Amino acid sequence: MKKILIIEDDTAIRMPLEDDFKFEGYLVESASTGTEGLEKAMNLDLDIILLDLMLPGMNGLEICKELRRRDIGTPIIMLTAKGQQFDKVLGLELGADDYITKPFSPFELRARVKALLRRSEMKNHQSAATLIQLGPFVLNSSKYLFTKNNETIQLTTIEFALIKLLMQRTGQVLKRDDILDSVWGKEVYVTPRTVDTHIANLRKKVEDDPEHSRWITGVRGIGYKFNSDESSPNLNQT
Repeated sequence: MKKILIIEDDTAIRMPLEDDFKFEGYLVESASTGTEGLEKAMNLDLDIILLDLMLPGMNGLEICKELRRRDIGTPIIMLTAKGQQFDKVLGLELGADDYITKPFSPFELRARVKALLRRSEMKNHQSAATLIQLGPFVLNSSKYLFTKNNETIQLTTIEFALIKLLMQRTGQVLKRDDILDSVWGKEVYVTPRTVDTHIANLRKKVEDDPEHSRWITGVRGIGYKFNSDESSPNLNQT
């Protein structure tokens, strides 16, 4: 059974979510404050976290940032209020895997959860192309491991799927829409801006100088590619 943690201070939202996921067969943990939620997220063996943005004690962005700082890669869906566009983008930059805007339907939320769990489980069921080595990088799908110069780089579930896709198609420019379909899935609605956000996060982790990327480069207005070597200039790089 999958275990889900719901961090939400609004009882009118949290309790129906608890009942709904229990009915769907999940083991459900919940928290009504940011401090309590962070403690459970750090100490429980969880499959996924639903994280409200506005919480007493510690907000959702702070919780997300702290979990990723501690290299806790549990998939996170952020629950945001309508009109909080800046916070949604910031949440993705801090390591959230997806977000959904209130008010949302239980059906849509369940679909998001199932889609994210499927992506997360891919690392445990990978049978082909488990090892990719390019330049200083090694990606091992079976061990869910990514290294640069033999040093481990901690990636979120989305970041791992994204770098794997780029490395599998080294030298090819992948359109943003194709990246969205491959990494997030066609059943999940996210915008091309989400791709840009996660690419920026990846660059911070894999590039020596994220402002002048030599491995993950972009073709303006089209998409991104992973370079086979660092010497090829790209005049259209973004």
